[in-house]
Amino acid sequence: MFNSLSEKLESAFKNIKGEGRITELNIANTLKDVRRALVDADVNYKIAKEFTDKLKEDAIGSKVLLSVNPGQQMVKIVQDGLTELMGGTESEFNISGNPAIILIAGLQGSGKTTFSGKLANYLKTKKGKSVLLVAADIYRPAAIDQLEVLGKQIGVDVFSERENKDAVSIAQNAIKEAKAKNKNVIIIDTAGRLAVDEVMMQEVENVKNAVKPQEILFVVDSMTGQDAVNTAATFNERLDFSGVVLTKLDGDTRGGAALSIKYTVNKPIKFSSSGEKMDTLDVFYPERMAQRILGMGDIVSLVEKAQEQFDAAEAAKLEKKIRKNQFDFEDFKTQLQQIKKMGNLKDLMGMIPGVGKQVKDLDINDDAFKGIEAMINSMTLQERRNPDIINPARKTRIAKGSGKDIAELNAFLKQFEQMKGMMKMMNKMPMGRMMPRR
Repeated sequence: MFNSLSEKLESAFKNIKGEGRITELNIANTLKDVRRALVDADVNYKIAKEFTDKLKEDAIGSKVLLSVNPGQQMVKIVQDGLTELMGGTESEFNISGNPAIILIAGLQGSGKTTFSGKLANYLKTKKGKSVLLVAADIYRPAAIDQLEVLGKQIGVDVFSERENKDAVSIAQNAIKEAKAKNKNVIIIDTAGRLAVDEVMMQEVENVKNAVKPQEILFVVDSMTGQDAVNTAATFNERLDFSGVVLTKLDGDTRGGAALSIKYTVNKPIKFSSSGEKMDTLDVFYPERMAQRILGMGDIVSLVEKAQEQFDAAEAAKLEKKIRKNQFDFEDFKTQLQQIKKMGNLKDLMGMIPGVGKQVKDLDINDDAFKGIEAMINSMTLQERRNPDIINPARKTRIAKGSGKDIAELNAFLKQFEQMKGMMKMMNKMPMGRMMPRR
């Protein structure tokens, strides 16, 4: 995500890193490269120019800190500018109301239906809400089918009326159903088109006027760049939506949509989404996104994802085993499973400061742990709990059972012992200190 933009911005900062102090000349050269990087990322030239002009004012007016070199100071100024460009702070998501009504709008193919499922899962699992999904796309039976499949997958009811060709009527009937079943949130998935047209706009506007939603979310495919920004402006004129959702952020996005939408329509980005899994939905934090764009990682989001899988009782047991140097393959397998639940491995590594740039060209997929798990699964319970008993005969059996050769197994066993050694060195540090308090 944003790899190309990150590289070009890093290159821009090289011009000033060797300077003794910030001057109008070296600022101009650096910001010229920043502006070019933004335009290459599909940010409108007018927005890019106004943005860098504002950065120039901030840089010239800023006090030079003796403890910070000019390059670091310039990175901080750009980070603050990017944060502000994308909205400044996290935007509130309104789910008050009985029931709260959320209207989802956007073009066909933008990811509306998948996002509707992800949002329902988010509200159910993280906010404790009872959700009703509403299939209000009266043109595509496949959209209704998809929503019903997603609803079943996440354990959320789906309201549909396949014979009804009136989206307003479907939405109104869904509200009655939600009240009857004590649902406190309704998510209405509306129809889209391949391009903006009057029929679609009028229909979604009619639904809005009929149900008066607390939130109207415009879903946009972030890979479409400036086209997405133009479409957002058109939708906003008709719907006056409350927020934007950026989908497909795991793709080869250049970042233009994320950096331009708030500036263009003056509406906050509320969520970002990547992948097809129902748990890959994130609240949008402008400051964290700015840090990731600048290659600083996003350690706060990484820790939050870890905390979602974090079990205090299990962690205490694990800490005790590490202190006694009793960490075994059963424990290791449990930790791997928790890491896999946190999301896409490459994205997670990209959140670690300094690592994102190093892994950008590596092909890291979610199957990366399969070979390791196969070797552990080929061990007996006794072998997993007592790795020291794994002799040559046992190695031959384990390697054969996991489809690996002896060399691969030996390398894994050696790495495991090295990891145990590192844990032993760290055993004076309570694991609780490694995680921020909730």
